Amino acid sequence: MNASPPFAIAYTGDYLGEDGKPAIADIGLDRYAGHPSITVDFLRDQAPTPGDTSYQDRLYSLEITPRQVASADGIVIFRPWVKASAFAEGAERLTVIGRAGAGIDKIDLDACTANDVAVFNAPDSLTHATASSAFLLMLALAKRLPEQERMVRDGRWDRQAETMGIDLPGKTLGIVGLGASGRELARLASAWGMTILAFSPRASQIEAAHLGVTLVESLDDLFAGSDFVSLHNRLDARTRGLVTAAHFRRMKPSAYFVNVARGEIVDQAALVTALRDGWIAGAGLDVFEHEPLPQDDPLVTLPNVILTPHWLPSTRDAARLTMTLVADGMIRVAQGLLPDTIVNPAVLERPGFQAKLARFALPSES
Repeated sequence: MNASPPFAIAYTGDYLGEDGKPAIADIGLDRYAGHPSITVDFLRDQAPTPGDTSYQDRLYSLEITPRQVASADGIVIFRPWVKASAFAEGAERLTVIGRAGAGIDKIDLDACTANDVAVFNAPDSLTHATASSAFLLMLALAKRLPEQERMVRDGRWDRQAETMGIDLPGKTLGIVGLGASGRELARLASAWGMTILAFSPRASQIEAAHLGVTLVESLDDLFAGSDFVSLHNRLDARTRGLVTAAHFRRMKPSAYFVNVARGEIVDQAALVTALRDGWIAGAGLDVFEHEPLPQDDPLVTLPNVILTPHWLPSTRDAARLTMTLVADGMIRVAQGLLPDTIVNPAVLERPGFQAKLARFALPSES
């Protein structure tokens, strides 16, 4: 039997801990067993080193470099950016980038296409994990969980009567973006007897009705009519800065805001004002305008906001599913096949990409 051509995969260095070993227990490397032509390593110059206290501050600004592009046939991206500058020396070798998750806002797809590099993601692997994280934040806010816990830790049981939450049945949930995670949140919330609105310009009226969701015509209407607003839309040029002070002004003083999508969709300064001045009752945030969230950011000091480190949906189950899908996509390319969920389909028509992919096609039996 003819051997497969060699195929080198590089995982970004932010998968590693200071000891040089994967910091996340299961990133699907076992999927490559039985594929001797595939070699796997990490972009180790992106990894943390012992005693580097500044690494976490740089974590979300890491970038793929031309040298790294030249070193692999496939790259698996966790957090780093893939900017046009990554291709300053071309991409004669690099054939595919796998994004370990759904978000592709940190990858310059036009630059990848121009350099004959296909990009694929794992769009559905975090659907439930993301939606259930939003629902968890909603429920914790409704029950005033952080305040309840602080009462016990501070020995302030005398404050019970002034710290009463609300229940979800009968309340209105407004979902921005009725994609996969938005639909899953609607499914979860409907079981709790919530009325569900959604603003999603591309959503199907028929599909929304099947979910028991009422589509509204404007973002203003959604914010004004909801007891909880949860963001589930993508970050792109159209949605950057979409949610402004005017939207928070339209919310009820008793309403809550949840964001598990992307921080840059929201005017964060306006959100701070809304929380501080009582325009809204509170917020639950897993994402921020700048990450990691600076320790001196005003959000850190506000008592009516729950903060999590862009990690709440990162469950073991979701991570295993994500990394399995990414590894399987890489294996397909290593065999000269196309991965699923290519997000820059224009690359498929480019002779340069076709030639790259053909290098890995399994030779015919003679």
